[in-house]
Amino acid sequence: MRLNRLRLPAGASKDPRFIARTVIAVLLVANLMAAYAVFRPLGGSAEELDAEVASLQVQLQQRQASLQRLRALVSKIEQARKAGDDFLTTYFMDRRTLSSTIIGELSAAAKDAGMRPKEHAYTFDDIEGSDTLSMATISVNYEGTYGDLLEFVNRLDKSNRFLILDTLTAAPQQGGTNLNVNIKMNAFVRKEEAGTL
Repeated sequence: MRLNRLRLPAGASKDPRFIARTVIAVLLVANLMAAYAVFRPLGGSAEELDAEVASLQVQLQQRQASLQRLRALVSKIEQARKAGDDFLTTYFMDRRTLSSTIIGELSAAAKDAGMRPKEHAYTFDDIEGSDTLSMATISVNYEGTYGDLLEFVNRLDKSNRFLILDTLTAAPQQGGTNLNVNIKMNAFVRKEEAGTL
């Protein structure tokens, strides 16, 4: 298939009016395109671009402020987690050493207060919602005077252990000034390894 070349009217290539009209038409189209680009630039007008830049700067500032708040929140969460772990380590005892630790401390406090220890017992109850913590209920019996009992309770209050005094029952002995004292308290224990509880 043979392509025909664009043919101009005869003598048009030499006619100065035709050439002038063609040049004017091309210039008119170029001026119209330039005018459109000036009044409606492809990216938007200068005012629109300034408004978009201002809007983007406001969004950037808001996101930076949000990022700073999140960083502060993460820092506080890490501090709280560390404080919680420190609390558990300091005040919650290992179940394997609870009996020797607590009973030893209670016996020493009772001896310093002038109380005479009798029998003691403890049981463990799981804490709902925790796989690593349980509560020990400790029941101890002592004999001593009212002043000794006050001193003993004061020593328990100042203990470094996290002990919760549940009940304290004191009954006078017949024919003397001594009291039979039963104290029930709770302590919290943690397991160090899987399968210890």
